[in-house]
Amino acid sequence: MGVGREVPISLDGVRDKNLMQLKKLNTALFPVRYNEKYYADVLASGEFTKLAYYSDICVGSIACRLEKKEHGSVRVYIMTLGVLAPYRGLGIGGRLLNHVLDLCSKQNITEIYLHVQTNNDDAINFYKKFGFEITETIQNYYANITPPDCYVLTRLITQTQTKK
Repeated sequence: MGVGREVPISLDGVRDKNLMQLKKLNTALFPVRYNEKYYADVLASGEFTKLAYYSDICVGSIACRLEKKEHGSVRVYIMTLGVLAPYRGLGIGGRLLNHVLDLCSKQNITEIYLHVQTNNDDAINFYKKFGFEITETIQNYYANITPPDCYVLTRLITQTQTKK
């Protein structure tokens, strides 16, 4: 496999027994507190929510929600995706996102989207590398953080884009 070292990254599903790890990660990573509905959605999303481990240390996560659209189709909303600062740049976030993109492709889900604070250039650039585009700006989306505005980033998935 290319140059560089092989990083020992593993992914694990979120269950009742490890939900506290996700809660602690979210507290460290995000400027907002998540309510019980968020965690109920996490547990209901199955394979679309994962914890990432680096050498058996929980360092990141992705949490998604499946949403039904009008004509019976489904889209995926990325509620959270984050990696602890010392572990960024190791491909962990990309591994988490690619896991979800692969699931979308296998399940014929054609749309995935998320909200990102307008000043979060690192996140915006990260998602753009994976084919996401800014499709909307929402004023005053966040209640208690500055700036309160967000972008909606969307990626349409064709079945050929995520095939290996």
